[in-house]
Amino acid sequence: MTATDGIRVVTLAGEIDHDTGDTLRHALDATGESCPRIVIDMGQVTFMDSSGINILIAAHRALSEAGGWLRLAAPARNVMRTIHIVGIDALIDCRETLSQALSD
Repeated sequence: MTATDGIRVVTLAGEIDHDTGDTLRHALDATGESCPRIVIDMGQVTFMDSSGINILIAAHRALSEAGGWLRLAAPARNVMRTIHIVGIDALIDCRETLSQALSD
């Protein structure tokens, strides 16, 4: 996890599923931050199931309620397919690259 211009960048690798959900939930917790902004670098994510989708939706809602936002960066083709099928891309801003996700 790093920060760039007040934006927290969470870099993920491997699978996002039931077994890794608690770690991701903890990494996305923005409790106490004013106007929290988080970019999730998904370039190395190989799989995401419904657990991951639910975590992303919950994080998006919490960040939005706190006046911040969540963006997804560089999801692999198979992960982007899941994101698109479920409709997450209509809810959460998805960008092709980390650089794009960090810019307004």
